[in-house]
Amino acid sequence: MGMNVPWYKNTNNQKVNSMSENIQGILWALVASAIVAVVAAMAKIAVVDYHVLQILFIRQLVIFVSVMPDLSRAFPRCLQTRHPLLHMARITGAFVALSSGIWAVAVLPLTTAVTLAFSQVFFAALLALYFLGEPVGFHRLSAIIAGFVGVIIVMRPGLDGFFDFNVLIPVGGALGAAVAVTCVRKLSATETTATLLSYQAIFVGLAAGIPMIWLWVTPSLPDLLFLISMGILATIAQWIGVRALRLAELSVVGPVEYIKLIYAAFLGYLLFAEIPDGWAVSGAAVIIGSSIYIFHREMVQAKARA
Repeated sequence: MGMNVPWYKNTNNQKVNSMSENIQGILWALVASAIVAVVAAMAKIAVVDYHVLQILFIRQLVIFVSVMPDLSRAFPRCLQTRHPLLHMARITGAFVALSSGIWAVAVLPLTTAVTLAFSQVFFAALLALYFLGEPVGFHRLSAIIAGFVGVIIVMRPGLDGFFDFNVLIPVGGALGAAVAVTCVRKLSATETTATLLSYQAIFVGLAAGIPMIWLWVTPSLPDLLFLISMGILATIAQWIGVRALRLAELSVVGPVEYIKLIYAAFLGYLLFAEIPDGWAVSGAAVIIGSSIYIFHREMVQAKARA
């Protein structure tokens, strides 16, 4: 006669496995965040000699090559869509986000650029209200307002009402990223993963590639290897990020992204002798706190609906 395993042992094993996977997910997320911060620092170095769009173009070429096997299996079926305008909005948002991300680190301290990019959370919440019909209650609205206060603290407008307009670059990029994310959430209900992957891989590369007719600067071999390595690292970071989300719960992995600020501050000090001032640190604390609160509320409501 077979022996049944007691129910409490099954429960304990499930908890241990879940905890183990969460720990693995956190470790992968830490690695992904570190790589993203390294790519941002590399972009700050590369943009001294090469145009933002050339850096983006080479990066997109690397990503396109990495997804070619998937695209070739689904092509040309993957380009069929019933929502071309949504794809256009998504591509535009992604292009603005990616190019602004490189531009921002060129004109701002690394930590400041990374901090302001987190304003994507608040733009995404507002867009979800208007375009996805998601409710925005008192808690989320309060967190959104607090997040914008944090952004303003980092931007630190003077008494005369003026501030460094360079800080608008990462904020504009965050808005672009929020538009892209909102469109993906809308499109994912009807479009395949291959279609979503194809449109960004192909058309963001084209958007960056067309200006190369006028902007291209032939890099030296070391510089070319440096630029290609940026694309490879960015691609690896994406794959590792997906791996982290497959292993661990979103509520566990999500807040780990904010560790990028620590990585960025370390790399900014080590490579560029940048020291975040009190405004940047205070604003970052407010932005991170409100973002984590929004994230926590989303997870609580998702579990309640399940």
